[in-house]
Amino acid sequence: MEHITLLLGIVIVTALVFDFTNGFHDTANAMATTISTGALKPKTAVAMSAVLNLVGAFLSVEVAKTISGGIINEQGIRVEVIFAALVGAILWNLLTWLLGLPSSSSHALFGGLIGAAVTSAGWSAVNGSTIVTKVLIPAVAAPIVAGLASMLATRLSYTFSHHADEKASAKGYRAGQIASAGLVSLAHGTNDAQKTMGVITLALVTGDVVAPGSNPPTWVIVSAGTAIALGTYLGGWRIIRTMGKGLTDLAPQQGFAAQTSAATAILASSHLGFSLSTTQVVSGAVMGSGLGRKGAAVRWSTATRMLVAWVLTLPAAGLVGGAAEVLTKQGSWGTAATGVLLVAGAGVIWARSRRKPVTVHNVNDVETEPSGVVTTAIAAVIPPPASPVTTDDTAAESAATDGADPKTTLQAPDGPSAEPTRPATV
Repeated sequence: MEHITLLLGIVIVTALVFDFTNGFHDTANAMATTISTGALKPKTAVAMSAVLNLVGAFLSVEVAKTISGGIINEQGIRVEVIFAALVGAILWNLLTWLLGLPSSSSHALFGGLIGAAVTSAGWSAVNGSTIVTKVLIPAVAAPIVAGLASMLATRLSYTFSHHADEKASAKGYRAGQIASAGLVSLAHGTNDAQKTMGVITLALVTGDVVAPGSNPPTWVIVSAGTAIALGTYLGGWRIIRTMGKGLTDLAPQQGFAAQTSAATAILASSHLGFSLSTTQVVSGAVMGSGLGRKGAAVRWSTATRMLVAWVLTLPAAGLVGGAAEVLTKQGSWGTAATGVLLVAGAGVIWARSRRKPVTVHNVNDVETEPSGVVTTAIAAVIPPPASPVTTDDTAAESAATDGADPKTTLQAPDGPSAEPTRPATV
């Protein structure tokens, strides 16, 4: 570390700031469903996730090696290019956090790197085959695979627990949900913390501090794991609300199925060196769990907004990273101006977020959206099960959704004259 210059030190600190925003931006990946179903209290959930994110950072370096030596060519890349890339990634993370959209921090980072590298050295600076095989293909395939697995797991969960006592079954699935949430947190640390390790290692390579192809130094692993753990502990309550309540109303069985499917996909991809978006995987799994339960429905308007954010993340972060690189090319004053713009942009976004704050106290409050065409069609084709036995908590939540008093909500009587249960309005 004795050869680290002031500029390289600033880049390393900026990378850790990105890691911090990645932590609170992606806390929802692991803990949103656990919080929304009541399996864990919000503060307990984020504390558990923070610890496991830190542990996960030490389990592998395959993804870090993909980023430090695979996405872009190190030769001819200046340290300022990495700084510009991080500016694009951080600003996009903060903007989507403000909007409560669970976009991909990973793709924001990749977009920033690609945009800054292309602006600096042309298209030859990026490895197109690596981007396609280890970024784009997993980005499309992983959410679909996780969603299908979650849908199947949800249906199997309800099939196996059909004749079981509802309260005992829900309690068991909540316990399983805690374990699976821990697994997702561990997987998140294994996958996402490595991305910052890779960026810092790339910066060290361009600054001639370490040799090309080197593994991340121990101090890089420790600092990246700590930064993402601290960000996770703060809790990105806006995105937790969207993931836990905005996509579908989750029962413990669905939460368990979604998290287990997501964790399996993330850990497998980390082992293979795929730089996967944990946000997209968990979102796909949550939507799959909504489709897997009879009578449940996905809020497609929210899902559509998320999809638009996913598609825009790479090019948007790339444009910001490229614009920042144009500034840094002007010399020291340009690099300083880029830093000032980053701080100013972050300050504006933070100030806007305070107008309508989402905190640990109101994270499970969500405005009911009108039914869409797709939701209405699904509800008509797959009606909810008649007269389900629910736990007190689930009954209260259902009554609150329908606008009724939870204390006076009664189950419909059995028999041919009974009115079928009304589908939930989403």
